[in-house]
Amino acid sequence: MDPFVRRFIRGSLVWLGVGVLIGVAMAVQPAAAAFRTAHMHANLLGFVSMMIFGVAYHVIPRFTGRPLHNPRLAEVHLWAANLGLAGMVCGFILRVVRWELGMAVLAVGAVLSAAGAFLFIHNIWRTLDAPAPRPAALPTLVR
Repeated sequence: MDPFVRRFIRGSLVWLGVGVLIGVAMAVQPAAAAFRTAHMHANLLGFVSMMIFGVAYHVIPRFTGRPLHNPRLAEVHLWAANLGLAGMVCGFILRVVRWELGMAVLAVGAVLSAAGAFLFIHNIWRTLDAPAPRPAALPTLVR
């Protein structure tokens, strides 16, 4: 398994933990319901999307028989997606207490997160468009 695939999957598990902790905080302290958007993004963009990214990067090259177009781009995607999501979650939480700062952090996070998603789209699309590998030559029979 490629290192970036493992990191996407581990990242998804970390985001699940973050989403669960925010959810527990909302259940215990009703005023924390103001953080529901952060909770939702941690779970959906964090856990679900990061898991999908990791599994797709591992499975699609194997299903198509083509190498991943650009593994380095997948690594950049990993950082952009996770840093962007961290900015979004922090921005959603910050805007409850400091609206302007929260909105600025949220905007930067959203742009990074979107950039990561477009890197994924590009990388997978190019992987699917790659020419099929040539089949190995069959051994010739010697008589």
